[in-house]
Amino acid sequence: MTLFRRFLLLVAIAFWQGGFMFYGGVVVPTGTAVLGSEVEQGFITESVTNSLNYAGGVCVLLWGITIALDARSPILKRACGAMWLFITAALAVLIGLHVQMDRLLNVADHTVLNEDRFLGLHQAYLTTISLQWIVCLLLLLLTLQMWRTVDADQARPTS
Repeated sequence: MTLFRRFLLLVAIAFWQGGFMFYGGVVVPTGTAVLGSEVEQGFITESVTNSLNYAGGVCVLLWGITIALDARSPILKRACGAMWLFITAALAVLIGLHVQMDRLLNVADHTVLNEDRFLGLHQAYLTTISLQWIVCLLLLLLTLQMWRTVDADQARPTS
């Protein structure tokens, strides 16, 4: 069961964070070049980010369970818990920002109703998601260390 649970978490992280990295690093610039417009690419991104946020919700749930079950060291548990709270709160902020940005879009005409407001919200979104990504990488590192510790404890002979 432990192996399966770890596998699910790693797949969730890969899908969510890997999807974010690939989308932001490859799809957005390529889409902008092909479509000839950041605005046109933005209407694709508007839809895709909903899926990324759903994936994030699944991932933070699985990650929270993993921390609760596997963190043995109080220091590691606190550190992982704090990072988990940060990425979960960041996800909530991202969802809220996304809703606000959606209200500024006219999907039928592919126009932005208030460009200045949209750009301010978009910058907040990019900052939040970048910080979340960094913390996710740090939490992944700590999660691997946590698993290493659990495995070492289980491998020790009992007297």
